[in-house]
Amino acid sequence: MRKTARFATVFLALPLGVPAWAQSTSTTDTKSTQTTRAHKKNEKPEPGPGRQIGNGAGNIGAGAAKGAGDVAKGAGKSAENLATLHPIDAATSLGKGGASAGKDVSKGAVKGTAKIGKGVGRAFKKIL
Repeated sequence: MRKTARFATVFLALPLGVPAWAQSTSTTDTKSTQTTRAHKKNEKPEPGPGRQIGNGAGNIGAGAAKGAGDVAKGAGKSAENLATLHPIDAATSLGKGGASAGKDVSKGAVKGTAKIGKGVGRAFKKIL
């Protein structure tokens, strides 16, 4: 009776365990290759050093232009508030415009300088 119980256990457990074991290894291999392929397809090539330097200069210019627009908007609102005899609101509008301008100019300058630095570094790397 012991032999038949062992035989029955092995006979029933083996067909259930082997396919599950084989299937788990094959799915992980397929998933890993699919994710690496998808990851490589979605990656964009990094632009050349000249383009990075140009983009950095563009970011600096865009930040300065946006800052100038914010100053103009704040000055316009300030003038409107002064004309309607609201001096506190006029000062607030002027301050908000200046603060927004400072934020935009500094953000553009930092992003642009970083891109220019990266592009110059890559250009030197190519030369040397």
